[in-house]
Amino acid sequence: MGTPAPNRGLERLHRETGWTLRQFAQEVNRIGTERRTPVKYREPSVHQWLKGHMPREGTRTLILEALARKLGRPVTRTEAGFPSPPNQSRVCASSTEGLVDLGRGDMDPSRRSVIEAGLFSVALNVPGWPDVVGRMEAVQAGQAQRVGMPEVEMVIAMTERISDLDDQFGGRHARPMAAAFLVNTVAPYLKADAPDSVRKAMLSAASDLCYLTGYMAVDEGVHGLAQQYYVKALELAGASEDHLTYCTTLRGMSVQAVDLGHGRQAMRLADAAASASPNAGPRMRAFLAGQQAHASAQIGDGSNALTYLREAETAMEKAESRAKAFGSYDPSSLLYHVSQVRYELGDTVGSVSALEQSDRQRQGVYRRARVRHRCTLAERQLEIGHLEAACETWNLALDDYPSVQSGRADDRIRSMYTRVRPHLKNHAARELYERARLVTPSSWLA
Repeated sequence: MGTPAPNRGLERLHRETGWTLRQFAQEVNRIGTERRTPVKYREPSVHQWLKGHMPREGTRTLILEALARKLGRPVTRTEAGFPSPPNQSRVCASSTEGLVDLGRGDMDPSRRSVIEAGLFSVALNVPGWPDVVGRMEAVQAGQAQRVGMPEVEMVIAMTERISDLDDQFGGRHARPMAAAFLVNTVAPYLKADAPDSVRKAMLSAASDLCYLTGYMAVDEGVHGLAQQYYVKALELAGASEDHLTYCTTLRGMSVQAVDLGHGRQAMRLADAAASASPNAGPRMRAFLAGQQAHASAQIGDGSNALTYLREAETAMEKAESRAKAFGSYDPSSLLYHVSQVRYELGDTVGSVSALEQSDRQRQGVYRRARVRHRCTLAERQLEIGHLEAACETWNLALDDYPSVQSGRADDRIRSMYTRVRPHLKNHAARELYERARLVTPSSWLA
C-alpha cells in the first residue's frame, strides 16, 4: 500500500488557525472530553493527519468541531479533505455540507473562477418531488444554539431584501452576499436544535434563498453554478415539503434552459413544475402556464403554446381580481411571455407590440429587467426596420444601465454595439453609439 497524499485541505485549515501541532491536538482532546468520548492525541497524530493518514470517524467529527470553533464558521468534511460518513444519506450530505461548500466557493473570489467553470447540462439529474420530500429527517442537530421562528423570519426578511437589491441593481454584487449568508448563518441554523415545525420552516427559507442565489448566478451567466444552487433548492424544498418553492425552482430551471435554446429540456422542466403543483392558485397557474407556452413555442409546438398562453391569460385575469398574492408575476410578465411566444412562432411585429405593452406596465422597481427587456425590444424593432424607434428604446435602456450590475444586461448592451455599427451614418444611431461609449468599458469597442 502506497504512502497517502498530504491532506491539502486540512493543511490549509491548520495554517488558518495559527495553531501549533500541540494546540491542535489539545483542542481535539478538549472537545472529546466535552462529549464524553475522551481522546489523548499528541503532536505526532496531528502530523500524520496532515500527511494524509485518515483519522477515525469519531475523531474526524472532533477535528471539524475544533476547527469550526477556532475559525468562527462552519467547516465541512469536503473542505477538510474527509469523506462523507458511511451512514449519512446522499441527500442529507448534499443539502447541508454540500450547501456550505457551494456557497463558500461562490463567496471567495480566489475560488470563483473554478466553480464558475461548470457548464449548463441538459442531462442534469433533477430529483422528483417524491424522491426529496421529507428526506432531511436524518440531519443531526449540531452544537449551535437552539433556533426558533424569529430566526426563520430573519432569514426570510434577508432573502426578500437581497431579492429587492437584485431586482434594482442586478446580482453581481448581491450574489456573494447571499452566498456568505448561506454559509455563515443559514447552514448553522439548519444544524441547530429546533422543534420539527421550526426545522421545516428553516429548510423552506433556506430553499428560497438557494433558488434566489441560483437565479442571480443565471443573471451573471454562470449556468453550471446556477444549476447546482437550483438542485440544492429542490432538495431543501422537498425536505420541508414546500411545494411553492419546489415548483418555482423547476420553473426557474426551465427559464434558464429556454433562454439558452434548450427547448425540449425547458419543456420537460416546465411540465414538471406544473404537475408538481396541481392545486396552484390562479397567479401561480399563470406563472407556470406562461413558461409552458414559451417552451412549447421554442420547440415548434404552436398549438400547445397558444393553448397554454390562453390558460395563463385566463388565470391572470382571475388573479388580478384578487389581492396581489404571489411574487413578481404580473400582467407585465405575462405580456413578456406573449411576446416570446409570438417571436418564436415567427410573428416579430406582434412580439414588438407585446413587449411595448409589457414595458408600459412594468413596475419601476424592476430596473434590471427593464434594461434587458428594453434591449430585446430594440433588437426586434430593428429587425422589422424601425431603426430610429430602436435607437430611442436603447437610449431608455441606457438611462438605467449604469446602475445595474448584471451579466445579462452587459450581454444585451454588447449586442447593441454589434447591431448599431452598420447604421452609424444615421444620426440617431450615431448619437446612441457615442452615448453608450461613455458608460461601457472601452474594451467592448475593440
